[in-house]
Amino acid sequence: MRLSRYFLPVLREDPKEAEIVSHRLMLRTGMIRQEAAGIYSWLPLGFRVLKRIENIVRREQDRAGAIEMLMPTIQPAELWKRSGRYDDYGKEMLRISDRKEHELLYGPTNEEMITDIIARSVQSYKQLPLNLYHIQWKFRDEIRPRFGVMRGREFLMKDAYSFDLTREDGEHAYNKMFVAYLRTYAAMGLKAIPMRAETGPIGGNLSHEFLILADTGESQVYFDAAFHEKDWTTFELDYDDREAVAKVVEEFTSMYAATEEMHDPERFEKEVPEERRISGRGIEVGHIFFFGDKYSRPLGAKVLGPDGEEHYLQSGSYGIGVSRLVGAIIEASHDDAGIVWPEPVAPFQVGLINLRSGDEATEAACEKIYAELENAGLEVLYDDTSERAGEKFTRMDLIGLPWQVIVGPRGLKEGVAEIKRRASGERENVPLENVADWLRERLNPTG
Repeated sequence: MRLSRYFLPVLREDPKEAEIVSHRLMLRTGMIRQEAAGIYSWLPLGFRVLKRIENIVRREQDRAGAIEMLMPTIQPAELWKRSGRYDDYGKEMLRISDRKEHELLYGPTNEEMITDIIARSVQSYKQLPLNLYHIQWKFRDEIRPRFGVMRGREFLMKDAYSFDLTREDGEHAYNKMFVAYLRTYAAMGLKAIPMRAETGPIGGNLSHEFLILADTGESQVYFDAAFHEKDWTTFELDYDDREAVAKVVEEFTSMYAATEEMHDPERFEKEVPEERRISGRGIEVGHIFFFGDKYSRPLGAKVLGPDGEEHYLQSGSYGIGVSRLVGAIIEASHDDAGIVWPEPVAPFQVGLINLRSGDEATEAACEKIYAELENAGLEVLYDDTSERAGEKFTRMDLIGLPWQVIVGPRGLKEGVAEIKRRASGERENVPLENVADWLRERLNPTG
């Protein structure tokens, strides 16, 4: 993509309304623009990151055996009244009526709707197990929306719902999602620590939050440093192998990790050596629940079992805040110059900078490198504008692409381009004809 033809409305000054780093940087880099309190338009750069994260989430859900679908954002109130949550949910739920005075709501979550779908479609245990998910925009009317996409009113979320015949089967479905979440965050370059959590308005008695560390996190967290020592990328396992899946879950849940609400200081001191005790702030990026028949009973989701008797389904729900993750990643990965994107979620893999626009030789070299990078399957943002070099460097650092290829007259005389790694600042001169191959060896092509 040529920057001269791209829509990237970068702000020169920090926006006054931004209270935290991710909100400031998302506005400054032209990733989002606010339309109303807690409601944002996702501009091209931000939308690319959003889709990167969404695709990683989708890949790992599919790998774990979940099946994608899509439910509507507007739901009938009657379903929520049957489950007993319509009044309990409070003012966060946006309640509306259509022209025929039917009571509707803008869905904050989908337990009732998916359970009703299953109740009307599944009659036999032979149709189980099932895990259905969708990636959909939701709305919760936060009393004080703030921090940009970290606590907005409209947000993009992946939510999955498992349905099983027995509690044992249901807990296996929960364990599969637990492992899938570890894989998902690792694929984004993150370590999201699973912590035993309260179930809140979702209900049930088994729940874990997944949190990443950041100074601006909303939760105080306490955990064993052993989490940092684990390899989070080795979960290549058969999801139907209950023993293998349960073993991974046990490895992680056996180590101490708790939010402030669930923290037990005595247990922390007893189980974790002093040199391994870590406390800090965490940002929730996922939450999973197992709630048994909490929704299947009031909504009539039951099947005939192998014994010929009717059984209410055992269910769980599994959420990942896709849009929230964009802000959370920035909170965890930035420096004084701007965003530092982990490679798997970066909007572009490479930024190509022409230091002398209008110079025939420099432009020819850039055009050749640009074509070679794209032919190698790499996604490139080519700064072909006529702005000064300093402005180009500042903007490229601000938007945080993992690699920068810098081409100017001085390097051309030596037959090299300078390649900079954004995360470390390391620089290396690479022969012009080798640039594409050099980067391809260090990146995963998307084409």
